[in-house]
Amino acid sequence: MATDTGTAIDLSDNRFWALPYDQRMAAFAKLRAQPAAPLFAEPRFPLIKPGAGYYALTRHADVVEASRHPELFSSEPTSNSIPDMPRYLASYFGSMINMDDPRHARLRRIVSRAFTPKLVSGLKADIETASARIVDDLLAHRAGDFVAEAAARLPMQVICTMMGIPERQQAMVLAHTNRILAGSDPEYTGVPEDAGVLRTNLVGPLALYRLVRAGRRLHHLAAALGRERRRNATGDLTSKLVTADVDGEALTDQEFGSFFILLVVAGNETTRTALSHGLKLLTDHPDQMELLQSDFEKHILGAVDEILRYATPVTQFRRTLTQDHDLNGTPLKKGDKVLLFYNAANRDPDVFADPDRFDITRSPNPHLSFGGPGPHFCLGAHLARTEMAALLRELFERAPSIRSVGEPDRLTSSFINGIKRLRYEIK
Repeated sequence: MATDTGTAIDLSDNRFWALPYDQRMAAFAKLRAQPAAPLFAEPRFPLIKPGAGYYALTRHADVVEASRHPELFSSEPTSNSIPDMPRYLASYFGSMINMDDPRHARLRRIVSRAFTPKLVSGLKADIETASARIVDDLLAHRAGDFVAEAAARLPMQVICTMMGIPERQQAMVLAHTNRILAGSDPEYTGVPEDAGVLRTNLVGPLALYRLVRAGRRLHHLAAALGRERRRNATGDLTSKLVTADVDGEALTDQEFGSFFILLVVAGNETTRTALSHGLKLLTDHPDQMELLQSDFEKHILGAVDEILRYATPVTQFRRTLTQDHDLNGTPLKKGDKVLLFYNAANRDPDVFADPDRFDITRSPNPHLSFGGPGPHFCLGAHLARTEMAALLRELFERAPSIRSVGEPDRLTSSFINGIKRLRYEIK
């Protein structure tokens, strides 16, 4: 637990992540102002022995340095969980984001063939068609839940089409990705916040059970899809990943299953979260909404990146020290864990002028919402930006009066800055 002027901040307490967003960002500002990265005790998980703690990296320079030096800040044994991932979880979630080179380089080389800007540009017509259909429905309803009807719908349709997932299975895929990302949010565990000691005893096991079940279901779907494409390749992304190319490289069943889960989760969540926050931010900042609508093509790229910076869909990833290292005044030892808090780095006043101001003309905007520079920079960054621009363009051309209504229903999570529901109205 870190302390500042007598006030305790505990990033391992789920109650912290249930606080209003502005309060959490104020806490990160206090942590960022400390002379060295603070150390926190690890949260407790069922059947997993807690480690010695983790350092919270909240400054932009620290997150960038850790990202650029994987030889010092390792993604192994795991980057997407604070405790080391047990084998029964690693079989589902042990994707390339939890690997260093040379294993990581091999997998990234295979999968990157499907994420070149040229190939993403080839998807642009499909993305625009899907966006038009979504806005058709929004205009027909005039009010509803923007997350379910638009923000979650577009990236899920795009990813499922790329992978060749049948339409009848897309709702199941979305439901299980929601469970994987839900953490200990009461809506997904079924244990209310006011359950007292019962909540303490039940939340961890229930969250773990639902995580394993969701991972198993998606892994089984991937296995069946991979077997079918090996027999009958169709040219979709699954076919490209499970059949060898001219270099003789393809993903194994295990590798494809884990990457499939990574892709449907990450490919859906970043865009969904950013689009949801985007409508809320533009509604709350009418001057920025007016500016964007005054010249959409001039401002859309800046708006997309500012939404990504301000909202920061993925809050943090973990790294593990491979040797002793002094990180800008924080002495770290071999084996220490650090968490890279992208949300805090994206509000660092040493990098961003007036960082709490939402400004779609901000330039430069070196945000870290797709990860820091280095081998783990998000493969889908160009795809996410393309999806966001396409839906926002369709929205503001055909439904310029759309606005969010009230406060969003936020996900309680230390990993994803998610919005579960957000009401909208079209006048």
